[in-house]
Order: sequence, then C-alpha cells, then structure tokens
Amino acid sequence: MALEVNDSNFKEVVLNSDKPVMVDFWATWCGPCKALVPVVEEVAAEYEGKAVVVKCNVDEAADAPMEYGIRNIPTLLFFKNGELKNKLVGSVSKAAITAELDKLM
Repeated sequence: MALEVNDSNFKEVVLNSDKPVMVDFWATWCGPCKALVPVVEEVAAEYEGKAVVVKCNVDEAADAPMEYGIRNIPTLLFFKNGELKNKLVGSVSKAAITAELDKLM
C-alpha cells in the first residue's frame, strides 16, 4: 500500500530513503488521478521492500508540490538517494512506471 506524505514528513520519507522512491502527486477531485490509484497500489505491492511508493495530496501539502514545480496532476516523481531522477506527467501505464523504478534499482 502506498504511504501518504505531506509537508511535515516529505523529507524524512522521500529524501532520506535508502531505497528508490516514487511520489504520486494527486488530488481527490482529479479524474485521471483516481484512474491511476489501482496502478499505483499494484506497483506499491510489487515493489514492497525494494522501493518506496508514496502519495502526496496537493491540496493538503503546498511546499513539496511548489518545490518540484508540480503544475499538472497526476505527476509521478522518481527519487534515488534524495535526488530527483525523472518525472512522468498524466495518466501513465504501469509498464512506464515500473520501467522508471527498475532504472533506479
């Protein structure tokens, strides 16, 4: 299951992780975000123990979306060792997501 992050725990969970991290920036009112939920949850289950999958609600967290220039949602950011490595914007396939995570392994 994907973890929830916000401004208070973003640095601890995402930037300080010793595993690759995928952050799903989303909102409850976003249709494409809702469509991506099952895919994100599948990826979280499949990569448990190998990568960290988190969700960040842009309506509840302002600092992280602003810092990373999130203008459209859903946006997926991929981090390794606290460094942003790639970004996918919009409704993307599971294959595209897993390919990005696999690059960070």
